[in-house]
Amino acid sequence: MDKGIVKEKKRQGSAGGSQLLSDRLYEFTKPVLGWLGQRLDRRLVQTFFDLMVVILMHRHRNNGLLLSELGGELLGMDRAPAGTKRIAKLLHSKRWGWQVLEDWMWEQGDRKVEECMHPQDDTYVIWDESEIEKAESLKAQRLCAVRSVKARRLKRIKQGYFNPPGGRPIFVPGFHWFQVVVTGFKGVPCLAHFHWWTTKGEATSEMRTEQGAILKQLAKRWGSLVIHVWDRGFAGTPWLFQALLARVRFIVRWKKGNYLIDEHGERRKASDISRRKRSVDYRMIYDCRRRCERKTGIVYFPVTLPDIPYHTLWMVISRPGPGRQPWFLLTNEPIRSSQDAWRIVLGYNRRWQIETCIRMDKSELAIESIRIFDWNTRKKLMLMLGLVHAFLLSLLAPSLDYLTSWLLNSWCHRTGKRSRSASAPLYRLRLAISALWCAFRPLSLPRLN
Repeated sequence: MDKGIVKEKKRQGSAGGSQLLSDRLYEFTKPVLGWLGQRLDRRLVQTFFDLMVVILMHRHRNNGLLLSELGGELLGMDRAPAGTKRIAKLLHSKRWGWQVLEDWMWEQGDRKVEECMHPQDDTYVIWDESEIEKAESLKAQRLCAVRSVKARRLKRIKQGYFNPPGGRPIFVPGFHWFQVVVTGFKGVPCLAHFHWWTTKGEATSEMRTEQGAILKQLAKRWGSLVIHVWDRGFAGTPWLFQALLARVRFIVRWKKGNYLIDEHGERRKASDISRRKRSVDYRMIYDCRRRCERKTGIVYFPVTLPDIPYHTLWMVISRPGPGRQPWFLLTNEPIRSSQDAWRIVLGYNRRWQIETCIRMDKSELAIESIRIFDWNTRKKLMLMLGLVHAFLLSLLAPSLDYLTSWLLNSWCHRTGKRSRSASAPLYRLRLAISALWCAFRPLSLPRLN
C-alpha cells in the first residue's frame, strides 16, 4: 500500500479519535453543563467546556493554571488577552458558585458506593490531608501558615551527600487541604470530595472541626455501608470519639507509642502489648508502592481506648518482614478469625490510592500554580481541576480499554516495563490526550442546546 495512503488513514483515524474523546468529555460533564445552561449565557457554558479541554491540553507544573496561559491555549497566543477575558468572565460570574461542582462530586461518590455494593467485598472511604503551598504569595484571600512538604523533602539526607539543614519545620503561606476518595476492594477510585480551610483571618477554623463536619455528613449519607480508612494523622482518642458517636465503621493506623488498654485491663503502649505475640497467619501481600510481594504476618487482639473503656476495639498488626515497619491497625470491625484480620489489612492497603490522587493533583495537574486573589473564584477553578481528574479516572474503566490502549500506544508509547505495567497510567494518559488534541484539535466542540 502506498505510504501516502497509510499516513492519510492514520491522520483520519487520529482526527476521529480526537473527536470521540471530546464527545466523551462532553457526556461526562453533561450534568454540570446542563445545570449551568439553565442559569448562564450559552457562551459562558461553552467556555466552561472549552476550559476543561484546555486544562487537559496545557501541561506545565509551574504555570499550568495561569489564566493568561490558559487564555492563550483557548484562542491562540495571538488572541491570548481575549481568551483570558473569556475565562475570567466565567470564573467571576456571580450567577453560579462552586457548590454545583461540589454537589456533582458527591453524586459521583454515591454512584461509586452503589457500584461497589457486593456482599463479599467492602467499600472504602479513604481520607488524607495535605497542604497547598503558595510560598511566594501574600495577598490572596485565606492564606495561612502551612508546613512545607517540599522543604522537608529537600532537607532529607541522601547517600553520598552531607550537611543537610536541620532545625525546626519550615512554614510557608498556603491552604490546608484534605481529600475523600471512594474505592472498592479492586478497581479505579472515585473522587468524592475536596475540602480546603484556613487557620488565619475571618474564616479561621480548626482541622478537627472541619473534618468532623464532613464526618457527620458522610455518616448521614452512607452510614454503615462503607468503611472509613484513616492514616496516623487521625490516630487519637478525640477523633475516634467523634467516629464512635457518628457510628461509622473505620480502620485507623495507630501510632505504636500511643496507649491502649489491653485484654488484662493494663494501660500500655501498642508496641508493648504486641511484643511477645507471635503471628497467627502469613500471606504474600502485594506492596502497591514498591510493586512487589512481601511475606506478611498478622496478629490480632481486643483492646479499648483509655478514655472510652466501654467500647471494645480490635488491634490488627501487619508485619511485612525485616526492615519494614509494622502496621498497627485499630478498627471497630469485629475480628473473629484470621480471614477477618486479613480483610482489615487489605482494606488499609487500598489507602495508597489517595496518595496517588494527591500527587496527581499537585504534580501533573498543577493545582498549586493557581494565581487568583478571590477565594470563591479560586475554589471554582480548583474544583474544575477535580472534574478533570475525575474524567481521567473514568477513562480507566474496563469498558473503555479500547480507547485507552489506542491513546497510550499511538500518542504516548513507552518501552519501559514499569510504565507499561502500570495499572493506572494517569500521567501517560494525560500526556497522550494533550499530544492528540495539540495535533488534532477537535474540529467542532459539541454545541449545547
